[in-house]
Parts: sequence; structure tokens; C-alpha cells
Amino acid sequence: MTDPLHAELLDLAREAARRAGELLRDGRPADLAVAATKSSSVDVVTEMDIAAEKLITGLIAERRPDDGVLGEEGASTAGSSGVRWVIDPLDGTVNYLYGLPTWAVSVAAEQDGVTVAGAVFAPMRGEAYHAVLGGGAWATGAWEGERRLACRPSPPLDQALVSTGFNYVTDVRAHQADVVRLLVPLVRDIRRGGSAAIDLCDVAAGRLDGYYERGLHPWDLAAGALIAREAALTSARHPGTPPSNDLTVAASPGVFTPLLALLDEFGAWHD
Repeated sequence: MTDPLHAELLDLAREAARRAGELLRDGRPADLAVAATKSSSVDVVTEMDIAAEKLITGLIAERRPDDGVLGEEGASTAGSSGVRWVIDPLDGTVNYLYGLPTWAVSVAAEQDGVTVAGAVFAPMRGEAYHAVLGGGAWATGAWEGERRLACRPSPPLDQALVSTGFNYVTDVRAHQADVVRLLVPLVRDIRRGGSAAIDLCDVAAGRLDGYYERGLHPWDLAAGALIAREAALTSARHPGTPPSNDLTVAASPGVFTPLLALLDEFGAWHD
């Protein structure tokens, strides 16, 4: 049975993600421009990222004023309730800037440091994904009603479709390209969608066999990682290291171990 607080947090996460996604979809200006850069000149933030984060944080402040907030675009409040919201108002900003459809809003709630509810809304797909701790992972989309998510049966690694992403720092990107060069002959193929949240949901939905990426931040993966775990995926960072942005891997159980072994061999978590 779902904890009533967790159910409340999930409802708010889903509403916030949906409302921000609709703002981003319907309010995208024709002359959308870069508002600032983050880690490098190609790591951009647009005026719409900022507007979406303000919408989400405003809604949370109205409904749960004592909660903490951590947002990609600068929102940071400690809170006093033991609940913290981890928000990516626009995951896949470069896709959004160029008019590509692979972008999403990601909203997750932590209780005492544990992610207990998460929602990812991908407006251009018409799909929404959500999970609550211990309650499974679910999605709505073109199909009728809610669909419970479950990872694909694990194929041999050489038949696995794997997704990844690239950092915005030049030397890190170059090393990541070297890892892909070594990995691609050993798997079915590699995909690069441009949104960590959607990649994690796609593994949960059985559209990918695995996903890995170096350099993710808490807001990139908080909701998506919970959705992946609740879909019976194995997800972790490099074994033996504390939680960090070094390497995130999510895959069906039979793919996870050999994929992680190769990423270990290829030094995917460091230059």
C-alpha cells in the first residue's frame, strides 16, 4: 500500500511536470534564443528553462511551503519538512532550442534523502511517466489507460540496444567518444537521444536494453532513475564509489553486469 505522503508527493510531481511541459510546448517563442551558458558555450539555458522552473517552484511553494527545492536553473531552498524536490524544468534543452522533440520535464521528491516519487513528462511524445517508491512504474500515452512499465527480457550483450549521452566539457566529450568507439562493435547499436530523463524512461519501457552516461547531476536522473528501478531495472553508479556524477548505468539485469564490465574496462568514468 502506498504511503499517503508519497501519493501526495507523486500527485504534485505529476501536476507540476505536466503544467511546465504544457508551458514549454505551447509557449515556445518562434525566436527562442540562448539566455545563458552553464558549463561551456554549448551547454545552454533558454528563457523557457527559467520560466518552467519558476512555474514548478511556485506551485510547490503554494502547496508545500516547508519543503526544500533543488532546481537545475538555480532554485535552492533548504526546507524544514524533510522533503526536497529535485527539478529539471527542461531536460534536453539543446533539442528544445533546435525544435527536436526529445525533451522532457523531470520532477522528483525526496524524503530524508531517498527519492520516493518521480514524474517525467515528454510533451512532444504525448507521454508521461511516473513512479512511487514500491509502487511500480507507470506511463500514459497513445495507448489506452495507464501502462505498467517493465524492462525487456535481457538479450546477449551483442544484441543489446544501448543509449548514452555526452558531457558539454570538451575533453570529457572526447573521452566519451573514445568509449563509444570501443563499445559500438560489441553491442547491437548505440543511440544518443539528448535527454537523460527520457533515456531512463525508455529503458524502463523496454525501448532500450541499457543506458549509461557520465556527468549527470541529481536533477538529470532523480525521477528517471526511480522509474527505472521500479520497472525492475538494475541501476547504479560504478561499484565501490559513493553517489556522484562519475557514471550512471541502468539496464535490464542480464545486460547490466556485462555492460558495466566493459565500461569499467574502457574507463568510462574517468579520462
